[in-house]
Amino acid sequence: QATYIWIDGTGEGLRSKTKTLESKPGKMEDLPIWNYDGSSCHQAEGSNSDTYLHPVKMYPCPFRRGDNLLVLCEAYRYNKEPTKTNKRKTCLAVMEKAKEFKPWFGIEQEYTLLDQDGHPFGWPKNGFPGPQGPYYCGVGASRVYGRDIVEAHYRCCLYTGIKISGTNAEVMPAQWEFQVGPTEGIDMGDDLWVARYLLERVAEDFGVVVSLDPKPMVGDWNGAGAHCNFSTKAMREEGGMKHIEAAIEKLSKNHVNHIKEYDPNEGKDNERRLTGAHETSSIHDFSAGVANRGASIRIPREVSAQGYGYLEDRRPSSNCDPYSVTMVIVKTTCLDK
Repeated sequence: QATYIWIDGTGEGLRSKTKTLESKPGKMEDLPIWNYDGSSCHQAEGSNSDTYLHPVKMYPCPFRRGDNLLVLCEAYRYNKEPTKTNKRKTCLAVMEKAKEFKPWFGIEQEYTLLDQDGHPFGWPKNGFPGPQGPYYCGVGASRVYGRDIVEAHYRCCLYTGIKISGTNAEVMPAQWEFQVGPTEGIDMGDDLWVARYLLERVAEDFGVVVSLDPKPMVGDWNGAGAHCNFSTKAMREEGGMKHIEAAIEKLSKNHVNHIKEYDPNEGKDNERRLTGAHETSSIHDFSAGVANRGASIRIPREVSAQGYGYLEDRRPSSNCDPYSVTMVIVKTTCLDK
């Protein structure tokens, strides 16, 4: 069995369906192109609805195991053009142009667990939990909700070979984070999308909803982001700080363009999160600083001390498309576009 996975027309949602294969494919070319009803995924008109799935990466399936597979796909319209939300094709072209820079990424994916009524998982039904403070990296039934889901998801990622590097409970109760990376080039987008699929699929078994909304609860509660850690080969070597500072200078001149790429609605989603409060910068201003979680770009203190390493772009929204995020960062810092 091969489960084909693709991004739907919202740019946020994932869809999947399963195909029986005669034998386990040895390479990508052995997997057939398949089709689906694009009109039911916001990607085509009902009168011309056939949309095509082109396999691009295989992962072992942690649910069926054995020789069964998960297959990440790009979606194409009837005229062989990529669908509007197929950002992978363009991202891959950019990564190929920049491969000499050896761009590495690590994304910190925050998310919120909800009951099926849309209320945060574990929260009192007729009120709110206590103020933020004890929940971040918390332990105990009064501080964290949904650890079974988090652990099962972690194991699934390890099984598939996704470079998941860690996980932790976040500042708002029922909010969690997992980190993927470091990975190079197109692998960041591929692995994060499949990790999101695994999270949705695991939570489904528990009857729990996963929200990637960047501000799921109004008021004095943290939002959710997808901080992107980035470096090139030059940044990671002795004397790399000058390359980090040069990249930050380039990023500062392209703030508006980046904000448009950092959520599926060209900044409208992130506007609710990037307020300058709750460990965020203002969406309207660019800033950078060492160990500053209220800045657009944070340079970790150990990077500043040793003089080389990486930078952290804290602006991407939790519901961002990692292909768009990694692509625009590389275009700005490596290709000067």
